[in-house]
Amino acid sequence: MAQTTVDGFAQERFGAVRDEFQRNLDSGADIGASFCATVEGETVVDLWGGYADADATRPWVKDTIVNVYSTTKTMTALTALLLADRGELDFDAPVARYWPEFAANGKGGVKVSHLMSHSAGLPGWKAPLKKEDLYDWDKVTSLLAEQSLFWEPGAAVGYHAVTQGYLVGEVVRRIAGKSLGTVFREEIAGPLGADFHIGLPASEDDRVADLIPPPPGATIGDGKKDEISVSLTNPPIDVQETRTRAWRGAEIPAAGGTGNARSVAQVQSILANGGVAQGKRFLSEAGCRKALELQIEGPDLVLGVPARFGMGFGLAGGAVPTPNPNTIYWGGYGGSLVIIDMDARTVFAYAMNKMAGTTTGDMRAFSLAMAMWQGLA
Repeated sequence: MAQTTVDGFAQERFGAVRDEFQRNLDSGADIGASFCATVEGETVVDLWGGYADADATRPWVKDTIVNVYSTTKTMTALTALLLADRGELDFDAPVARYWPEFAANGKGGVKVSHLMSHSAGLPGWKAPLKKEDLYDWDKVTSLLAEQSLFWEPGAAVGYHAVTQGYLVGEVVRRIAGKSLGTVFREEIAGPLGADFHIGLPASEDDRVADLIPPPPGATIGDGKKDEISVSLTNPPIDVQETRTRAWRGAEIPAAGGTGNARSVAQVQSILANGGVAQGKRFLSEAGCRKALELQIEGPDLVLGVPARFGMGFGLAGGAVPTPNPNTIYWGGYGGSLVIIDMDARTVFAYAMNKMAGTTTGDMRAFSLAMAMWQGLA
């Protein structure tokens, strides 16, 4: 098999990262991908290569972007952490303080921290939804405000795969008077010049790589079928939908973000470096460390894996072992991943278009992360 060209750079001590990235492309594990790492705010690895489509007609270039599904949640969480650090949002407050209608149907005791940690008892909608409904912010948030809980808030953890973005996003909207995607763009991505979008302008469509769905039997919804798990597929998840203007343009803050490894690493270097990125302070050190505060741990009722959630992020010691304890992470359906190691002040980010049957990262991203940690040692 001919070697796929890998572009970009890796500092000499991270040569093994480049080799691993090359292997993933040459073996066909990846079709097109990007990987970026920062240490102390400096970019030390920035790689991309392969193709933006299954037919290998469009090369994956420096500014190719792709839908990263739930890696978007880390951007939503950072936006909430920013408001909390300013004193505008209290994670310990009831959601209904900011969104009074939300108290309906016994939800007065749900706190913002429960939304952030997938323990609110709202992992999905009880009313049947069509995929187009995800583009109607008022409809889906109103339904969540009216709905009863699947479980007592804080009593269990169950992945809020799509609902989390609307729940946190509506709290942010009530506080800021503008959408979460707008706050993220104006306060975080814009000042950093980061090419990550929650709501992609039509002008950028030609840069988006096509997601290639996981193999049959490995898609979301192919697992157990109890009431809570079934909520994951209401509405059904259709990877082809990510190629539509409607999906790309909508604000779906738990799953609809578009970017690449470079932009993810640029943004999350804020948390890795005590609130400072590119010489600009976004949050206090204490505001960043809120993300590390354990909110809940136990078996995830939706994903069926051990879970440990801090404020908006997975914590070390859950499904993902990490060398350093003060590490937070999350990944997206299909394989995208970001790991933020606050001890090493480093971020690793991976985004690809060939999807695996995973919601929290797979061996492609982890092999790159392990090579990074070895280079840091």
